[in-house]
Amino acid sequence: MSEPTSPESNPHLTLVDHPLVQHKLTLMRAKATSTATFRQLLREISLLLGYEALRTLPLTDTVIETPMQEMKAPVLAGKKLAVVSILRAGNGLLDGILELAPSARVGFVGLYRDEETLKPVQYYCKVPSDLADRPVLALDPMLATGNSSVAAVDLLKEKGAQDIRFLCLLAAPEGVARMKEAHPDVKIVTASLDEKLNEKGYIVPGLGDAGDRMFGTK
Repeated sequence: MSEPTSPESNPHLTLVDHPLVQHKLTLMRAKATSTATFRQLLREISLLLGYEALRTLPLTDTVIETPMQEMKAPVLAGKKLAVVSILRAGNGLLDGILELAPSARVGFVGLYRDEETLKPVQYYCKVPSDLADRPVLALDPMLATGNSSVAAVDLLKEKGAQDIRFLCLLAAPEGVARMKEAHPDVKIVTASLDEKLNEKGYIVPGLGDAGDRMFGTK
């Protein structure tokens, strides 16, 4: 595996340092933050991260008529965006992204991490058709070991996806390096590149298990 990376050494890594993003992330990290507040903050921060992740969507021109005159104006080009939630925690980012892009097509990839091997196990995959013709935004709050994320991108590429962006709330250097090694063409957009993984494969300082905190299952 390559060395842990940084935005300077990996042009495919984007850190969103907007003050609102960093403020909301701090609230989410706090152990005392309630499940309801965590869920609401995740929805809010996903809008801000999505704005950056979708910055390079292709545009074309169309002719419209304003109340004043006819003009040539930009609109999104090609087929509609596909948004793929990596279950279950990816669903926490999904609603915010759909507020940004309400006509996007939605897919789901079900993976869980074997706690002994830290390897991903697939249990579900249902994604939009013709992914080859669509920009694809994959959602998962945590890029930790990178194994599940890489496996999800593997599946999306098997389904034909070519233009894939990966949106996460937090990333560990190990996960970024793993994704860069396996899929250097995939742009990662995140609110924070944290310090490291602990012995159990959790991001440190992190915020705990995003799914558990979102759904109140611990």
